[in-house]
Amino acid sequence: MNEAVAPRSPHPVLAWLRREALPLAAMLLLLGAARDSLANHYQVPSGSMQPTLQPGDRVVVDMRAYGLRLPFTNIKLLATGQPRRGDVAVFDSPADGTRLIKRVVAVGGDRVQLHDGYLSINEQPLRQEVARELFGDKPVQLDLHDGGGPDINGITLPAGKLLVVGDHRGNSFDGRFFGLVDADAVYGKAIAVYWRRGDGPEWLRL
Repeated sequence: MNEAVAPRSPHPVLAWLRREALPLAAMLLLLGAARDSLANHYQVPSGSMQPTLQPGDRVVVDMRAYGLRLPFTNIKLLATGQPRRGDVAVFDSPADGTRLIKRVVAVGGDRVQLHDGYLSINEQPLRQEVARELFGDKPVQLDLHDGGGPDINGITLPAGKLLVVGDHRGNSFDGRFFGLVDADAVYGKAIAVYWRRGDGPEWLRL
């Protein structure tokens, strides 16, 4: 008489995967959605924002600053604010879609002039001292060692548009070259450097 063969137990790893795979996948999906919709990070690729940002810096990007988006899309679900003068913004270049980081220097309705690297907004010069400007109560140090880059001889921004410029005025591919940026298309607001190349962990508010 044949004896019944006991079923083989599944391999422990396979058993664990069957038990945990779905919760793990759900957790990873939620983390990905949170990263895409709430907070993210960005590695600075160039010196166009020196001295504020150095090449290789890693910055925290607040994805909620200007609107909550459907995860993994650019569909805005809820407006939570608008870019303001002085913000360091992350956005896709209108020229080729490359993700860039620059300073918002003017918003819709502003009249802008830029000469020798220094801005005037609505006929008010922002220059505070040599290589330094003031955006509201936010002082910004500039790099003018390579000059001021192209001048702007007086333009008025349409509603919903932004002018973005690098703090390294003579070495920045910015709105003076690729034009104005749609405010609604800005990806997020850079709020702090959390890792500085050569120095390691830091927390430098922007």
